Amino acid sequence: MLNLKKVKIAGKLIDPIIEGGKGVALSTGLTSGRFAAQDCAGTFSAVMADTYDENGNPNPAIIKGDTPKERHKELVRLSIEGGVANAEIAYKESQGKGRILMNILWGVSNSREILEGILERAKGKIHGISVGAGMPYQLGEIAAKFKVHYQPIVSSARAFRALWSRGFEKTQEWLGGVIYEDPWVAGGHNGISGAEDPKKRESAYDRIVELRKFMNSVGLAAVPIIIAGGIWTLSECTQYMNNPEVGEVAFQLGTRPLLTKESPVSQAWREKMLSLKEGDIKLQKFSPTGMYSSAIDNEFVRNLNARKERQVAFSDQANETNDQLYVLPSGKNTYVSTDSLNKITEYANAGFNVPLPTPDSTLVFETPGQALKIVAEQKSCVGCLAGCKFSGWCERDDIKIEPDPRSFCIQKTLVAVAHGGDIENNLMFSGHSAYRFANDPLFANGKVPTIEEFLTELKKGA
Repeated sequence: MLNLKKVKIAGKLIDPIIEGGKGVALSTGLTSGRFAAQDCAGTFSAVMADTYDENGNPNPAIIKGDTPKERHKELVRLSIEGGVANAEIAYKESQGKGRILMNILWGVSNSREILEGILERAKGKIHGISVGAGMPYQLGEIAAKFKVHYQPIVSSARAFRALWSRGFEKTQEWLGGVIYEDPWVAGGHNGISGAEDPKKRESAYDRIVELRKFMNSVGLAAVPIIIAGGIWTLSECTQYMNNPEVGEVAFQLGTRPLLTKESPVSQAWREKMLSLKEGDIKLQKFSPTGMYSSAIDNEFVRNLNARKERQVAFSDQANETNDQLYVLPSGKNTYVSTDSLNKITEYANAGFNVPLPTPDSTLVFETPGQALKIVAEQKSCVGCLAGCKFSGWCERDDIKIEPDPRSFCIQKTLVAVAHGGDIENNLMFSGHSAYRFANDPLFANGKVPTIEEFLTELKKGA
């Protein structure tokens, strides 16, 4: 049994274990409540969260509005209802123990309205909010307004320093922890900046120590750093425990508890995770958010990468490089290079004969059926992101975004796979350590542990 030191998370001393917030609809009121019941912190996702029927079955959000703005307004309303439903379940399941946290991506459209809507209707049932995928400068202000704690998700000391100087310093009494998420190995959207090489992982320990040095310098020595991204067993984290360079510390796990009994993933998803090999999770920049993200390398991801490869540059007027006429289906004249014209012929012979323009003055080529699907999904946008590269949606009318067919509708695919959809032809976010399921004794021989069983073994070091 590890000698785990209790840590104050969101205002209460608990065991230093936190459930990672896995949206869409994977970290739920049930999973977070069961984590809290074991004197840990559970996190439910407020990103397009489900509501539930009288039998506890999920009701995925169905958006019916005729226009993007109508659909977006409906999505915000349903997101608030889903968040409240999950908060109530989590609070009941926790039995008054542990902490209940709510997670949301700052990059979702009207994230502040969603957060405040849930917090207003679920008062006393949520102890803290964790936010990533963006720079949530107003997070401390929101937390202070509702008297809950907040845990920003950052990937560097530099990011936290910016948040501190632009708002958090004024609301430090509600800062319940700082989540350091390793951007090279964490699942989902990752915070790799333009100054960092996505192919060259930097030392997590060194980056955490740098974060602690800054936190200590501004009087935050008592505030825990919550280490996330790549955490599998606590016996592998002893270098962070009782270490003055790191200080108060807790650990967040998102991927490993994904296969517990309470997790809503499908049987096909479970089997996929158990069969993964090292390297099967890829870090790529295909998300409509514009951020890097980590996902399982399945047919969906391979098709996206292949689409980007079927790409040529074009010009509106002939020049020294692009001197070959290519007429778009619309009848518009464009000009490409001789080499590109040859590639276009090769694409057409293989069935990829529909050109789709990108914001970068290139054309990508798809089959007629896939091209129709892309255009249809762009037109049916529900405005889930503050700014979407795929559909061109933006919550601000004064900003225009050119739609990019090299991306995809993230709302559609994440909702589908979270509710039993095809695991090969939908996006499956995952942390890079997921290949370890194949040899994990906690999941051997078809065993599916409960969250209680999982946490009992985790606390022993398993």
